[in-house]
Amino acid sequence: METETMTIIDESGKEIMYEIVLTFNSDETNKSYVIYKLPGEENDEVFASSYNEDNKEGGDLLPIESDVEWDMIEEVLNTFLDEEEK
Repeated sequence: METETMTIIDESGKEIMYEIVLTFNSDETNKSYVIYKLPGEENDEVFASSYNEDNKEGGDLLPIESDVEWDMIEEVLNTFLDEEEK
């Protein structure tokens, strides 16, 4: 399976490549989310942001705004990881 990646430009202008772990849409928040991590299997730290899925040419990642969103993202990620283990 080919790994999807995205490049993020940090505050200092440096380009950093991340692996996309999962993308999903939430009817609850009417937002799209991406969960991503630095490449390499030894790295378990993941990041999450919302984004505008209509912008096909790239765009801004937006911060997660509430604990409710974080809880939902964590639940989706845990479900995804449980399914991957099967």
